[in-house]
Amino acid sequence: MKIAMKRLLTAAFTLLVAQAVLAGVAIEHWTTGNGTRVYFAAAPSLPMLDIQIDFAAGSMFDPEGKAGLAALTRGILDLGAGERDETVISEQLADIGALLGGGADTDRASITLRTLTARDKLEPALAILRDVLHQPAFDAAILEREKTRTITGLKEAMTRPDSIAGKAFWEALYPGHPYGRQATPESVATLTRDDLTAFHARLYTAGNASISLVGQLTRKQAEQIAERLSSALPAGQPPELPAAPAPARSAVTAIGHPASQAHIYLGLPAIERGNPDFFPLLVGNYTLGGGGFVSRLVKEVRDKRGFAYSVYSYFAPMRQTGPFQIGLQTQRKQAQEAIKVVREVLGEFVAKGPSEEELAAAKANLSGSFPLRLDSNSKLLGNVAVIGFYGLPLDYLDHYQARIEAVTVDDVKAAFSRHVQPANLVTVTVAAD
Repeated sequence: MKIAMKRLLTAAFTLLVAQAVLAGVAIEHWTTGNGTRVYFAAAPSLPMLDIQIDFAAGSMFDPEGKAGLAALTRGILDLGAGERDETVISEQLADIGALLGGGADTDRASITLRTLTARDKLEPALAILRDVLHQPAFDAAILEREKTRTITGLKEAMTRPDSIAGKAFWEALYPGHPYGRQATPESVATLTRDDLTAFHARLYTAGNASISLVGQLTRKQAEQIAERLSSALPAGQPPELPAAPAPARSAVTAIGHPASQAHIYLGLPAIERGNPDFFPLLVGNYTLGGGGFVSRLVKEVRDKRGFAYSVYSYFAPMRQTGPFQIGLQTQRKQAQEAIKVVREVLGEFVAKGPSEEELAAAKANLSGSFPLRLDSNSKLLGNVAVIGFYGLPLDYLDHYQARIEAVTVDDVKAAFSRHVQPANLVTVTVAAD
């Protein structure tokens, strides 16, 4: 009986969210008195609140020689704050059924909170989050523990061909740019508590933050919560971005390894967030390598020749020019032949684009699956946070499907010709003969 009721509630909630998606997502925006940008989407169906606070404090802001600082700073941010040590924080969150999370990527560092909106749950959850923002402990013993854990993980990762290939690929894509900096055991070993506190003081500021809220709140309540969190931060301002990545230049990196399977990455810096070519590239890539078993790369590399079980391609837009990447694994003795086929498929696609039938199938899949990207508060929060952090239009989600439907074959060809030049591909192989 309980299981049946749970399934019924889940189905009802999914239906409500799907109806909300079809009706459009209303995102409200304002700035706190301390300079923090706020983005709010009311979701009254459930008595819950999801919050995400993003800072321009990802690995691209690691100082030279200090790769890993952004990740380590974010990693221990909530392991003790104010009068609470990490055990107290964990126990208090468990007592009220709240979850604190987040992480750091290349562009940003994020802190998330999920809590019930009942006052006896919401207030203590917000108090913990405010302390984590305002006065993280950066305990010396915890820092050493997390450094040791990180160094151990990095050493282990560099025994795996996929990790070796990924690290080398980013270094080859972005030589001399912060996007290409990769944490190493040596760089992490040099990090000190002073490094963490200085990084936090410089980048974890109100002027360098965006707050996204999704849940059962009124606008007034959302404003009060945002002010409460923003006021815990020093004013500050966004950091200066580095010079844009250099245009792609063809390069080949071949790394030896005893693995029986070769790991292969091909790609180049391609597109930044907010670029108007994003939708033609998204739709076109579905046919090229983003559509699973119906994509051209899978048909040519896997189905016809049996070179690989899986082959894929994708675009990853970022604050600055993010990568286009093709990846696959194959037997080491046939790696060069597989690369040749991949290049041929890509070259033909860039020159001719998809067929009308392929275009229609891509648009149907991408448009039809779009509501599933918003079928929970946490997914909606993720989308709202991206809109806020990257400064996308507030009605971005409302027009997403229409912009997919508007893409033509000529749009795909033009966008690929601007952003993907096969002659400039960077190629990285590990364990290839």
